[in-house]
Amino acid sequence: MQQIVDLQNSSKFQALNVQVISIARDSVSEMIPEVETLGINSVPILSDPDLAVSADYDVLQWAIDNGEPSHTFVLVDADGQIVWVKDYGALDNPERTMYVEVGELIDYVEANLED
Repeated sequence: MQQIVDLQNSSKFQALNVQVISIARDSVSEMIPEVETLGINSVPILSDPDLAVSADYDVLQWAIDNGEPSHTFVLVDADGQIVWVKDYGALDNPERTMYVEVGELIDYVEANLED
């Protein structure tokens, strides 16, 4: 969840005026203690235990061995259309990281936002 904290606290990311929503397979009761401990207060956290939302955004193609979604970012425009998807845990990503530098995300989002 450090990724969420860093995005929430980045003034440069906030200046992009995009809404981050974290979607995880964990139950609400599993997420609440960490959300409170980390001070996550401006990023909605969605519990997706049946993976329905993950399936709707077609991110399960990169699921890890236990079926859990990987570390995927999806940029959706105002019309609900996906304009950019990047999975950092995918096999074609040599780093296979579960954390992405905020500056890298800013670059990708800026490149894919409509003017």
